[in-house]
Amino acid sequence: MSQYHEERLLILTKTYPTPSKSYRETVCVAANNEQYQLRRLYPIKYRYLDGNQQFKKWQWINAKICKSSDKRPESYNLDNDSIKLDQVISASDGWMKRTSWIDHHIYENFSELEKSRVESGISLGFIKPKDFSLEIIPAKEKEWSQDQLIALKKDGLFDSAQSASKPLVKKLPYDIYYRYTTTNDPNRYKHLVTDWEVGALFWRCQREYGENWERYFRMKLEEEFSRKNLLFLMGTIHRFQYQWLIIGLVYPPQKNQQYPLFPTI
Repeated sequence: MSQYHEERLLILTKTYPTPSKSYRETVCVAANNEQYQLRRLYPIKYRYLDGNQQFKKWQWINAKICKSSDKRPESYNLDNDSIKLDQVISASDGWMKRTSWIDHHIYENFSELEKSRVESGISLGFIKPKDFSLEIIPAKEKEWSQDQLIALKKDGLFDSAQSASKPLVKKLPYDIYYRYTTTNDPNRYKHLVTDWEVGALFWRCQREYGENWERYFRMKLEEEFSRKNLLFLMGTIHRFQYQWLIIGLVYPPQKNQQYPLFPTI
């Protein structure tokens, strides 16, 4: 059995929460350690962490991790109780410090990333899309199933009063995809987006703009991002490791221009 060890980790993204029979709900987190090694951290009960443990994107944390039973090389279990927050990397220098931590993991195009998966089992990496657009499709199931609701409502033995009163996470009623091309690759790709920030943006647009939500949602993810150096953080699915998802978005400005960031949940 793998032994836990402590690492300093830079948080890159977290996925939208999903129900879990064992943990009520969980998110999957992608991070980089100080040796520039990517880490997939799971399971993390993010919304149920104490306030002094809820990390932000681009924040360093210290935590105990160990290699998980998941055979993908980047996959590790994280001890939620061990999380200690550290500094957040500022974007004030035009994202130079932030992007310096991920430059090692940017692939020329999707074909190169897939080649690395086939040859060496790589299951996380960044690509730069071009000519991208959204495809928004109504989800087959707009609400959680009965089993999923039971999991979400399950009380934990050590739940605080604050945790017990926390509202259930809402299921996204749409599946959100990017269609895109990449440099020196003739193919056009379509991948599902599972980034928590995108889910948060959906709920904000729906709350503020009602039936016109899609217009403003697209303005952020298509028009605004076309003016940035958008990167997709790609990750494979555990059960179907030949299938990729867009698990995170990284959006440095072009020519040091700054734009409003996503809302938080």
